[in-house]
Amino acid sequence: MSDKRRRKSLNILRPSMTGLTPINEPSGSSSPVSRLKKQRPPTLQSSSPVSASPTSSDIPLPSPSTPASQPRTRSSMDRLVQKARPRSLQKGRPSSLFGSFRGMANSPDDDDFGLKRTTSATTSVYSQSEYLAELTRSQVLLHGEVQTASGMFRKRCQYLVLTDTHLIKFRSRGRAAETFPEIPSSMGRSGGARHSRLSSNGSLHELHAPSEGLHAIPLKQVVATYPLDDGKPYFSVEISYLDEEIMHASSMILQLQDPRDQDLWLSSLRGAVTNARLRDPLEFSQALVGFVARVVEQDGDYDPNQIHMFRVVQRAGKSSSRSSTDDLTKLTSNTCILAIGMFKIHLIPLHKSSRTSSSSSLSDLNCTTYGLAALTSLVILDDDAFSMVFRKPLCQQLTLSLAASCSTDIALSIRRVADWLRPEWPEQPFTWNAPEVVHKYEESLPIPSGDEPYQALNRTLAAYCAAYDLNAAGFRYTDSFDGEDAPVFILQPHADGRKYTVLELLAMLRALRYNESFGTLSFQDIDLSDLQRHRDPYGHDHVPWTTKSGESLNQPEQANCTLLVQEVQALALKSRRLRRLDFTNCIMKRAQTLHELEEDPGSGICEALFPLCVRQLTNIDWVVLNGLTLCEVDIDYIFSAAIDRSCHFRALHIGGCGLGERNMFTILNALSHQSATMESIDISGNLARLDPKALQDELRSFSFIRKLNLSNLSRISGPQPLLPAELLLVWRLEELYVAGTALNEESIDAIAIYLQSPQSTTLRFLDVDECQLSGRDAATLFESMGTQPNQTRNLRISLSGNRLEQGHEAFVKAIRRDKCPSQVVLQSVDYQNEGNFQRLLDAFARNTTVNYLDLSRVSLPSDASEPTCQALGRVLSLNIVLEYLDISGEQTHLVASSLGNGLNAALHGLKQNGALKVLRVENQKLGLQGASTLASILEENSCLRELHCEGNEINLQAFTVLVRSLEHNRTLLYLPNMAKDRAWAQKKVDREVDNLRENSSPGLAAISSTKATVKRTLGRTISGAKPNAPRTSMGSMPDCDIQAAIGSLSEQWDHEVARLQHYLARNYTLVHGLPLGTTGPSDCRRPGTSASLATAIQDFSLEKTPKAELDRQLGDVADGRVPEGQANGSGDEGEDGDSPLEMGKVGGRRE
Repeated sequence: MSDKRRRKSLNILRPSMTGLTPINEPSGSSSPVSRLKKQRPPTLQSSSPVSASPTSSDIPLPSPSTPASQPRTRSSMDRLVQKARPRSLQKGRPSSLFGSFRGMANSPDDDDFGLKRTTSATTSVYSQSEYLAELTRSQVLLHGEVQTASGMFRKRCQYLVLTDTHLIKFRSRGRAAETFPEIPSSMGRSGGARHSRLSSNGSLHELHAPSEGLHAIPLKQVVATYPLDDGKPYFSVEISYLDEEIMHASSMILQLQDPRDQDLWLSSLRGAVTNARLRDPLEFSQALVGFVARVVEQDGDYDPNQIHMFRVVQRAGKSSSRSSTDDLTKLTSNTCILAIGMFKIHLIPLHKSSRTSSSSSLSDLNCTTYGLAALTSLVILDDDAFSMVFRKPLCQQLTLSLAASCSTDIALSIRRVADWLRPEWPEQPFTWNAPEVVHKYEESLPIPSGDEPYQALNRTLAAYCAAYDLNAAGFRYTDSFDGEDAPVFILQPHADGRKYTVLELLAMLRALRYNESFGTLSFQDIDLSDLQRHRDPYGHDHVPWTTKSGESLNQPEQANCTLLVQEVQALALKSRRLRRLDFTNCIMKRAQTLHELEEDPGSGICEALFPLCVRQLTNIDWVVLNGLTLCEVDIDYIFSAAIDRSCHFRALHIGGCGLGERNMFTILNALSHQSATMESIDISGNLARLDPKALQDELRSFSFIRKLNLSNLSRISGPQPLLPAELLLVWRLEELYVAGTALNEESIDAIAIYLQSPQSTTLRFLDVDECQLSGRDAATLFESMGTQPNQTRNLRISLSGNRLEQGHEAFVKAIRRDKCPSQVVLQSVDYQNEGNFQRLLDAFARNTTVNYLDLSRVSLPSDASEPTCQALGRVLSLNIVLEYLDISGEQTHLVASSLGNGLNAALHGLKQNGALKVLRVENQKLGLQGASTLASILEENSCLRELHCEGNEINLQAFTVLVRSLEHNRTLLYLPNMAKDRAWAQKKVDREVDNLRENSSPGLAAISSTKATVKRTLGRTISGAKPNAPRTSMGSMPDCDIQAAIGSLSEQWDHEVARLQHYLARNYTLVHGLPLGTTGPSDCRRPGTSASLATAIQDFSLEKTPKAELDRQLGDVADGRVPEGQANGSGDEGEDGDSPLEMGKVGGRRE
């Protein structure tokens, strides 16, 4: 009769499963459907390093070889057990991969990986009576007759039983009733009901029902149960399960014709799997954990405290064509491991145990990774299915469809890691669509805390770099706590010297969103032009639609803006602390045609910022646009915001923006509406030819101005002052810049009157560089500041590039009488008469008010004479208030200025100086003699803190002398590592060696002479000897020895740099009163003397070169001697297989 029932499997008059009510209902449940459809609570991850997904477990079974005791009377269960062993176990493997169609159903692969044994296979046939007895004690939740598709062509009707521990498939209802007495044996069918169908997935590991047998799937092995959307006119449910012991995954599909059947089976299965997972969660095996850790670590994403692992199913795609039931086997779903690292999500296929120990096999895995920072959507359905959408900038989105019984745990883990990556973000930038129960547990997630300052920015930037496949080591940025609106974030140029790419800029700008650590963001000299040229047509997930408080902008046109506009708007909208933005020289304009000029969209920055200021959606009120070419579109945005008093602008810097007179006065007139809050205006370097009277009328309305920059402006000639005294006396200026703007006598007098007034006591910086001032004009300014006796004006005045020799005596007299302020800058002053410079130095030697003096790049008719150097020596030895002195020269292709060799004698005055803390003496060609002088000074001076002496042609020996002096100096905190001088020395060696090679003749004698000359060249480079130094014959020197000697030179530089860093770290510890640690590495020993350094290259060439060692080894072999160290096969050749000849060919070196 069972055969007849099987052949009637297509009869549509069968009863549907809806009529098959689950039995053994728990008390308190109104109905089985409502009870099983209740939302299961998620299981929160533990704090262990590896968060295991509790989806399966191992069930201990009696050994299959142990015979089960059988009673004298055989029951129906015993008969079932006796017939449960399949005959296919005795068959061999077919010769072909798939075998014959006839033997596919009972292939050996089915015996190994089919539903046969719980402890060693994915699904098991349980032939032990003890285990069957255990099954009978389990609670039956749901049962019903189904149709199975065994193999590719065979179909049969079987009976499916769901218990609280297993999902069991019987051949017939009667066999199920024999095992589970609570299942009624009568069919109870009604005429018009339908039934469910069950098909298997996989070619070699399908579900087969052996004669009189049963199949059982432990619910703890179930990975996911979800409705299958395969495009067929059925209602299907897919069940995926995994046996970790053999790492084999299988799945089966319930194809249903009634949606009520689908709901019933789906809810029952998910409820049972959830309860089984909560009762006895299965941890991951150590082998699998180690394998996943190696895969994640290979991708640079591993942290033992941040790794999470889950078993998931990658769902199959939809099938658009209608086909038969057997085509369900073609819709494959892959079971894999989902690992959540520090910055990425890894989808790792199941491994084979034979290759887990091989690190080389990791690259063979088809692993896929997705950056968490690129996540744009996370959707969790009411079943086990969920999906994630990832999208990189300027790319289409990628959808990852997964399923897992622990989908809620996965979602919460992703949310937790996302919050850790963006701790300051009040909301994550991806859509979060989850059931209510997930939102309930989401509120209880711990908020990351305890971060060090700005550590969150580093972590967020690293996450974006991982998502966009960028190298985070290329980013360079600093933070400063000096100045207004601090802390200040400053983005530095790329570490490789190139400009940042579009993706790198987007990573940095998006990492700065929601940042409450900085009050100022500076992108000065960073090219952002590429962002203004690109739009992202593939998605709008990055567009800032709301403010930080959640207020909607209601601007649909944002989606069509350029990336620069969107990112700048995001910075302005998402931070409350941000007050200042600096975009100096950020937009590089390219050549445009006439048509492009007419349709110029502008810089993009004005379009992004000023509309937000008008709507009061940002706290930014200090905008720096210096160096940006502003077009009419930008002027319109500035004008519309400036006339709105609610914007409350504090500063607008538009220097060097190419503005004409009309646009300039348009902006100044509009800014007059901000007179109550305006503090700083910069209109320097524009093309406008200004009328002083018109400029004064526009500036008169700003009563609270603190900083004014009128540098490099063209003005209409006339007797009017640039800024009259009555206008200056209205302001309490802190900084005034008029460099490069011609100042007539009336302008000088107006500034002098202002400096005499108490209204100018707040002035801290006055820049009058290259204003065509004479020495008499400078003296007028000095005398106006020295009206208060015994009081030094705390002001820095810059007089660089002026004609100070005209009326120089009045200028020197004001300095001698202590009329000048505390800081004086006299850069690039051209002295035709060296005697005037001597008198200037004598005046500063007696001055008692200047503590900051910059005399760099001073030009003299020739090298400084002995009286001039003596005057400089008196400044260094007699001045008791000077703390900062810059006497650097200039060495360029067009300009060269230095004080000459006499500077070395002047520097000896520092031995008696007890006030100077910072000395800059760069680009003065000091050489070895100057380095020796500085070293002797450092050994005696205990006041100097910083010594800047790069660019002085200091070679290795001179650098060694400087470093050696720090053994006795315990107060110096800065000395450069001489990178510029090291590059100069290296180029000199390379150039001379190349010249000698080019001029050498092919003759043996010429070669020998050339090699000796090369040796002398290298020796002079190290020792600093002159070219006409006495020559020493050193024999021939092959190319390999030359390269080895140059390599030794580089090693010695590195050694001295290490010693320098050690001494500076020691001094920093001592000066700041910190506990002194270890004395440093053992190789920080005192180097040899200068004489030994001069012969270092000679010693190296004669004894340690590869050529000399090769000759010794070949000579030993010719004489029948075994070289030392190679006896008994213990030499280097025995270790690495390199012969002495091969070592000589490649220029190797053996110590």
